[in-house]
Amino acid sequence: MASDRRTLLADAALDVLAEEGMRGLTHRAVDRGAAMPPGTTSAYFRTRAALLTALVVRLVQLDQAELETTAAGLAPLRTAEDLVDAMVALTRQRLTGEGRRRSLARHACAVESVRDKELREILLPRENAGREAVRLFLVEHGAADVENRTHTLLTCVDGLVFDRLVNGGDVPREALEGLVAAALRPAGQALAQEVVRRRPLGRGVKP
Repeated sequence: MASDRRTLLADAALDVLAEEGMRGLTHRAVDRGAAMPPGTTSAYFRTRAALLTALVVRLVQLDQAELETTAAGLAPLRTAEDLVDAMVALTRQRLTGEGRRRSLARHACAVESVRDKELREILLPRENAGREAVRLFLVEHGAADVENRTHTLLTCVDGLVFDRLVNGGDVPREALEGLVAAALRPAGQALAQEVVRRRPLGRGVKP
């Protein structure tokens, strides 16, 4: 079926992008990766832009499915330690095997989307069970500005994954603990601590 062939080619394109980077993503490279005759990829995706769009759509589908499955297997997040444990597992998943392949492709596509509005819209964060679990945890713990804190927390986790993709190793648990603590910190307290941190030495408030 054509839909099956398109999915196969999109998966092969993901592999090519993860292994060879954006410059290596060509129709011929995808043909080779999918073990298909020359010209197969161009028959389904006439332009490189069409191929890249199909790749990004497939990437989002796989990411969403992963997050739904992961969230379904989670015990309820009752404590900060529970949330940190879940994030440790997620970051490891995204730094090994299939997850690493998608992480490499995802970050390459994110950079490309700076100049491509269509890709940027496809890559926008979507609702899923994993994101909802984090949001509900913050609500239940009385966090302020839950929507923004959920977005910031998950974006920072993505940033830590990117750092480890570049530099190797696992995301330190201590870093994730710090992010969760910041997400739970009262808004006023966070602002006060930032003001103190930025205040020049020797210019404290006089009694």
